[in-house]
Amino acid sequence: MVSLILNVLWFVLGGFAAGLAWMIGGCVLALTIVGLPWVPAVFRIGIFAFAPFGRHVVPREALGEAGTGCLGALLNVVWFVFAGWYIALAHLIIGAAQAITLIGIPFAIQHFKLAGLALAPVGKTLRP
Repeated sequence: MVSLILNVLWFVLGGFAAGLAWMIGGCVLALTIVGLPWVPAVFRIGIFAFAPFGRHVVPREALGEAGTGCLGALLNVVWFVFAGWYIALAHLIIGAAQAITLIGIPFAIQHFKLAGLALAPVGKTLRP
């Protein structure tokens, strides 16, 4: 019940904008042939950004699923250089601003999760 209330507040107070931004970014990547390998990871982040409370991001290897291997590591390095670091920085800045208030701390934690996910999204999955 608490997760539902927090997800509704998150969605109304900025989660919709964050999720929509990730989804639009995924669509732009899908338009380019070069960006196609990152599209599933970006859409996963977008879904997570719409309602992050009650969910956790875990590596696929931790669940016994097939990992991404060397290709996934290379994709994460390219992502970090061209997109990940400044998207993560934006989430960190927003999270730090929200952490100033007591009410904003749960939302700041979710932004910090999104920042970590934005650094290396390939090979991650969402779990309740």
